[in-house]
Amino acid sequence: MSGSDLATAFAADDPAFVPYLAVGDPSYEASQAYVEALAEGGADAIELGLPFSEPIAEGPTIQEAIVRALDAGMTPERFFEFVEDLDVDVPLVCMTYYNLLYQYGEVDEGERRPRPFVERAAEAGISGFVVPDLPAEEAGPLREACDEFGLDLISIVAPTTEDERLERLVDVSSGYLYVQARLGVTGTDVGAADRTAESLERLAEYDLPKAVGFGIDGGEKAADVIEAGADGIIVGSALVEIVADGHERDRSTAAVAADLEELARELKTGARRGYERRVPRPEGS
Repeated sequence: MSGSDLATAFAADDPAFVPYLAVGDPSYEASQAYVEALAEGGADAIELGLPFSEPIAEGPTIQEAIVRALDAGMTPERFFEFVEDLDVDVPLVCMTYYNLLYQYGEVDEGERRPRPFVERAAEAGISGFVVPDLPAEEAGPLREACDEFGLDLISIVAPTTEDERLERLVDVSSGYLYVQARLGVTGTDVGAADRTAESLERLAEYDLPKAVGFGIDGGEKAADVIEAGADGIIVGSALVEIVADGHERDRSTAAVAADLEELARELKTGARRGYERRVPRPEGS
């Protein structure tokens, strides 16, 4: 799929559900089943975490998932094979850290990094990137490579992002904006809707879809975030916790996949419920 497919995942009247899982957690085969279960459960796009040894933006839940994936042998090249082996029909976003993009592959004379990584990602079927540690001021080479291969570059906007920096982030972004519902790292222990309306109001002038993440763990929180004005929800830790529990209790891959699909349906249904609260259907429709 191309970057334009990622943009179309955000339909005007159907809020997008964008789940996240760390690829290879706890094994290559199980992880594939889990990602495919999320697609079956209603995901409109899926963020695939490429494990990196220093995941500074992640909370303990996702950090532990990354450790499990690295212990199971996940590497950038295995990640691309994973994407190629997936049987899903939704856009896929690679979420990782810039060091992996910068160090990947050989660079020919005159060629700039991270072009080789982006070229390989496009070949595998990736539609875009989220790179939490990449400052907007240094995003030029990645933006150029994404433009060359038709991929999107998604930026993360925090409640404290200052206006000048926000303009820079939007300038290099495409696909959607990843809006942090609160400060801190990923996790589900704090409500997501606390500052969502305020953050979204601040972003209203920008045409890019706004997907809110951090702290969404069920259908009602999903509904609240969409009612507050979001175009989509991003959910990671609540799903990763299901994978972690299955690993710790030695549950079957099928049982864990079923639980992931069930939560995915709840989240997608909740998002739609939130949209109906915000934009009630005309009587008789």
